Formats: sequence, C-alpha cells, structure tokens
Amino acid sequence: RGKGFSQKGFWDALPFRPTRAQERALAQICQDLGSGRAMRRLVQGDVGSGKTAVAFGAACLAIASSCQCALMAPTELLARQHLASAGRLLAPFGISAGLLVGGMGAAQRRETLEGIRDGSIQLVIGTQALISQGVSYHKLGLVITDEQHRFGVRQRLALTSKGDAVDVLVLSATPIPRTLVLTAFGDMDV
Repeated sequence: RGKGFSQKGFWDALPFRPTRAQERALAQICQDLGSGRAMRRLVQGDVGSGKTAVAFGAACLAIASSCQCALMAPTELLARQHLASAGRLLAPFGISAGLLVGGMGAAQRRETLEGIRDGSIQLVIGTQALISQGVSYHKLGLVITDEQHRFGVRQRLALTSKGDAVDVLVLSATPIPRTLVLTAFGDMDV
C-alpha cells in the first residue's frame, strides 16, 4: 500500500521537525495500514502535541493507496482550522482537501458533495455533516475522528459505515472511559 509514500519524505516536507513520539506513532500507523487488517488506533496527546500532523501523515498514506480520507471534527471552527492546516502542510503532496459543514450554502454544498462522490476531494474535513444523508464517498479508506469524546458511538460508526473495511484513527487529549476500556482489552491500539 501507499505507492510513493515515504514517512521520511512526509516529515522532511513539513516546516518543522517531528518529535520521536510523532515519528513512532506514524510508523505504527503505517504498519497497521499495511497489515491487511482493519486499523483501530488511538493517538493520545496533550493539546499542541502534534496529533494532527500524525493524522495528516496517515491521510497521505491512505490517499497514496488510492483511498479517500475523512476527518471529523466536533465544531465548524475546528474543521476550518484543520482545513487551513491541511492546506499548508499537505500542499507539497498535491492532496485536494475539501470542507463539509452544516452552514454551507446550497451551491457550495452540491459542489463539495460531487467532489466527495467522484473522488476529486481526497481529504474531506468536516463536522457531523460528513455522516448526513446524501454524502456518498468514492472510496473511503480512512476515518479520523478528532476529539472523539464529543461524538457518540453511533455517529462514529455511521461514518465508518460509509466505506468498506475502513481504517479508524481516533485523536484525543482526553480519551473517554469507553475508549480506555477498548484499549485495555486490545480492541484498539494506542
């Protein structure tokens, strides 16, 4: 998987040096994504620790493997911040990112939905609008949920059900008790 993707190349293209923890987390994610089994992984770290950069590395690998990636954030403001970060950090990779939030105008929403459907939007960033009726993905392969404690189990499952054998990456500074139980029993890697 991931023809043309290199972890070193990803980190070298970013405007900062990664921490060893970021490098280790992305290496484990890349191993999971290449394993042939569905990934269920939590990236836990304090606010500002670089979870989003690790998630963008995972998105690059998924996209290099001809899959779409969806990043669900709990608020429109955070979704817009992620889109701005994606524009800055993923520009060297030629990845097309799009925003899908509830407050969009009808024409812009139609255009975005068409880009998601035909695959021209490779990284879809949004709120719960990502799971709304009428959103059809071209080939969803990776779902990233930011601040997963702000979403219900059904909401997170609704997004993964929009693709086949979707890999899941959860980002959190404060994992919820259910997630901690899943990691304790081996249903989710940390």
